[in-house]
Amino acid sequence: MAGLVPPVTTTIPADASKTKKADEKTDYMNLPCPIPFEEIHREALMSLKPETFEGLRFDFTKGLNQKFSLSHSVSMGPTEIPSQSAETIKIPTSHYEFGANYIDPNLMLIGRVLTDGRLNARVKWDLTDNLTVKANAQLTNEPHMSHGMFNFDYKGKDYRSQFQIGNGALFGASYFQSVTPHLSLGGEVFWAGQHRKSGIGYAGRYETDKMVATGQVASTGMVALSYVQKVSEKVSLASDFMYNYMSKDVTASVGYDYILRQCRLRGKIDSNGCTTAFLEERLNMGLNFILSAEVR
Repeated sequence: MAGLVPPVTTTIPADASKTKKADEKTDYMNLPCPIPFEEIHREALMSLKPETFEGLRFDFTKGLNQKFSLSHSVSMGPTEIPSQSAETIKIPTSHYEFGANYIDPNLMLIGRVLTDGRLNARVKWDLTDNLTVKANAQLTNEPHMSHGMFNFDYKGKDYRSQFQIGNGALFGASYFQSVTPHLSLGGEVFWAGQHRKSGIGYAGRYETDKMVATGQVASTGMVALSYVQKVSEKVSLASDFMYNYMSKDVTASVGYDYILRQCRLRGKIDSNGCTTAFLEERLNMGLNFILSAEVR
């Protein structure tokens, strides 16, 4: 028994646990920069509100060089036409869209022309590392349907501020601040001079690696809640709730977003009984096939 080695007792310093807790404390001087106020619902919108339509579409993009490319889009499907009766009338239609894209690290120019006469243009210009200017415009041959918007986005260390100006004497400003590594709070104000309307709103966003929860309320009567759960790297489940306490309108929806190797499938169903499915498949380099359907 004398040759046995007594067990060694390991002593844990009393300050070890305190040091670990100290390392886990939040450094409020180095919080992450939040996303822009206008994009706080972007994960839910991506899953629940893609650009749905009835029919199919082919998108083809051809790169001419590293910065410039041309795009062609052909869509086919029924279109609703106004009717005095309660019955919905749809006629088969087809559209062609031509686009030109210029993408540079500091400048992005995108233009689209449709056969129905619409012209869409988008500009994004990074003036500095912190200041970005965005512009959107649409020109149509329909009266009072053309519009334009300028957006100035300033990116601070742990906050985001924006100023918007548009036709119709539309002015808006927003501010979004990170208060913890996962929580951001902010607000917005706007003035629509053409309609003599103004409003103020508040919003909060909580984000982790697995989920995103967002809440927004505005003086116009809107209350918007959304939640996105990231099941895996390829699968996400989403839900949203929209309520207007002035008109008493309520809408809720649930949906999914499934990303496969060659395609992406999104779908939803809402409280009005509307079911939507959106399939986007990559057939070849630069060639996409999109199939969309909506059942009411």
